[in-house]
Amino acid sequence: MEDSGILDLYWDRDERAISETDAKYGRFCYTVAYNILRDGADAEESVNDTYLAAWNAMPPRRPNVLRTFIGKLARRISISRWRHKSAEKRGGSEAELALEELSWCLPDGSRIDERIALSELSAAIDVFLREQPETQRKVFVCRYWYCESVEEIARRFGFSKGKVKSMLFRLREKLASRLSEEGLIDGR
Repeated sequence: MEDSGILDLYWDRDERAISETDAKYGRFCYTVAYNILRDGADAEESVNDTYLAAWNAMPPRRPNVLRTFIGKLARRISISRWRHKSAEKRGGSEAELALEELSWCLPDGSRIDERIALSELSAAIDVFLREQPETQRKVFVCRYWYCESVEEIARRFGFSKGKVKSMLFRLREKLASRLSEEGLIDGR
């Protein structure tokens, strides 16, 4: 079924919207959730919570791109579940590693509140990513949006792990430099 048809089902409050969403985007949502949580049962719960969140959001919200909307919900819900679980124990999940890698070139939460609006930072990162070559942009998004492992990214793009690590390092350096130039973070 096309996305517009699925959206119409949500709008009509037809429960088939959930099964159609699952048929079209279930594997995608599971992959997003699993990359963050690294636990099949938790990923399944996050996917189910994603469908509930989509059901509750539509209407009144009608997303322009259903895949992106569903992916954002799955990511947000999975990160929330991961934070809850990791508050009790610390471990080396891909989400934790990816966020740790990126943390040194972004301000911490308190500094964002003190110095800039989160939307300004987000807009600057969006502009930065649009300026990057397509492959580098996709590698960055795979790592820092979908929390894929370096190994998964290397397989997907046919690169060595070393090349992926180098590419990500250079992108983080460029991003930190850009954000510093724009006054969004302190110089590193």
